[in-house]
Amino acid sequence: MLSNIGIPGLIIILVLALIVFGPKKLPEIGRAAGQTLKEFKKSTRELTDDVMEEFDDEKKKNALK
Repeated sequence: MLSNIGIPGLIIILVLALIVFGPKKLPEIGRAAGQTLKEFKKSTRELTDDVMEEFDDEKKKNALK
């Protein structure tokens, strides 16, 4: 879906965001979006690590039997 936007589409979206939110709010919105993405990545990484750890534990238990 987003792969079909292209450069002109992105420019239009950025200009509309600047008009709607104004120059003072736009950096705050970008910062909040960045922090949200960072937290999402961190949570995903922790969940993946937990699942892999459980998988490794099960693998070790089965190897001992």
